[in-house]
Amino acid sequence: MSKLQEFRERLNLTQKELFEKSGISIRTIQRIEAGTAPKGHTLKVLATTLGIAETELLNTKEKIGVMNYTLLKFINLSSLLGSVFPPVNILLPLLIMIIKKQFNPIAKQIVSVQISITIASFIIFMVSALIKNWFSLGNEFTMIIMALLVLANVCVIIINTAGIDKNKDLYIRLNFSFI
Repeated sequence: MSKLQEFRERLNLTQKELFEKSGISIRTIQRIEAGTAPKGHTLKVLATTLGIAETELLNTKEKIGVMNYTLLKFINLSSLLGSVFPPVNILLPLLIMIIKKQFNPIAKQIVSVQISITIASFIIFMVSALIKNWFSLGNEFTMIIMALLVLANVCVIIINTAGIDKNKDLYIRLNFSFI
């Protein structure tokens, strides 16, 4: 049930009665109640007629329900499986996001953070290889760097899972999104 329908029914109005009070066509009211977001003049008139704020009409129960935080934690934690193999830490959450149709900002941020970590890890690993050669460090140096990069990614995943659990948002996020 959409917010428009909910508010209309609270006032015991039929679609026809709402049309008569607002001047918004019955067909438009039906479309909004079916899931189309009201815009501009229609949004203002309906909100005024119902005596509510415009923003209250923009959130449907279906859209609120899209934010499945358990699934978001699962998408985030799926990156753990790919922590050792960097492309998997991007592909697995992306695949789950696509299959479960979770195209909300948090899911996109989860994948974007993993893309950023993968790019940064690649650059750090390449620089560490140069440093290893310049200072004649052993293979242990490379292994330590690899372990630290994996550990850093695991920490980011765990911290973000805690953020989703406690604040319904990520603690570590980017100011932009790759997807």
